[in-house]
Amino acid sequence: MASSTSSSGLPVGGLPRYRDLPIDDSKPARSAWGVFGDDDQTGTVNLLTPERVKLGAGLVRKGAVFSLNWSIEEPSPPISGRGELRHTILRSAVSTDDYYDGFYPQRSTQLDSLAHMAHPEHGFYNGCTHEDITGRPGSRNGVDVWARRGIAGRFVLVDLAAHRERLGAELPADESTVVTVDEVDEALANQQVELAEGDVLLLRFGWMHWYEQASPEQRSALASPPHRFAAPGLSPQERTAEWLWDQGIAMVCADSPALEAHPVDFSNVEGCLHYRIIPLLGLAVGELFALDDLAADCAADGVYEGLFTSAPINKVGGSGSPGNALAIK
Repeated sequence: MASSTSSSGLPVGGLPRYRDLPIDDSKPARSAWGVFGDDDQTGTVNLLTPERVKLGAGLVRKGAVFSLNWSIEEPSPPISGRGELRHTILRSAVSTDDYYDGFYPQRSTQLDSLAHMAHPEHGFYNGCTHEDITGRPGSRNGVDVWARRGIAGRFVLVDLAAHRERLGAELPADESTVVTVDEVDEALANQQVELAEGDVLLLRFGWMHWYEQASPEQRSALASPPHRFAAPGLSPQERTAEWLWDQGIAMVCADSPALEAHPVDFSNVEGCLHYRIIPLLGLAVGELFALDDLAADCAADGVYEGLFTSAPINKVGGSGSPGNALAIK
């Protein structure tokens, strides 16, 4: 039976559990299609209600602002088949203007819109098809849906690299290390912070810290076809998707290239977390977030929560956007 939604877009009576999905037998198995309405294009960002935005704002205590945005020209050279940015500055007697060529919105710190990833069998979130994604008025599931409302709420940082270090272990940044949600729970408990529905979850694997110290040869190797370099990330198993949904995560972001362990096996659903969480669950995903400075501050004062904001570019039908994200404590 399909659930009804309130004026805020949230399901009346709260989110169904992952194991109770779908809400309608006509929807794909383990999908959240229809949970926020049959015409919804916002996905889990719906969970960032005014009340949850106010809660996040109330966590600002010292006014410290952390940009979570890497340079748009990093990684350099580009990885994952994306191209180089070309920046042209135009000069007049009293001003400058500029423009970009070869601008890939998902080259650096990025958001994956719900138009970014299709399930190999069921297509895009909430029944959207390739034909619905045109980049013109009426295009569905684009990053403009989030841009028009903005993204704000409570963040929780989980420093997985530091957690491994406390245990006397390593989280190698140049290996395909799979991190389970059980380990995320352990790190949360160690940090003495709990998740709540509507949170923005920030996961630090330490990849960006490693990359910034990598040699030119290491960087070139990552940028070389077939782009199957190794990097740590979440496990692709269904348990990860279940945990993210049942925690009520509004957005999950990481400092790694793919959120999940890389290389990703796109040949089947079991090997690709993206197939479960974006097209089936409508979960907002961010990658290559610059979390090192925020993590250092959280370690220093023991506070791993605060206000998160993001203003995606307002491009109709956009597959993604620079993060344009801040964490404020």
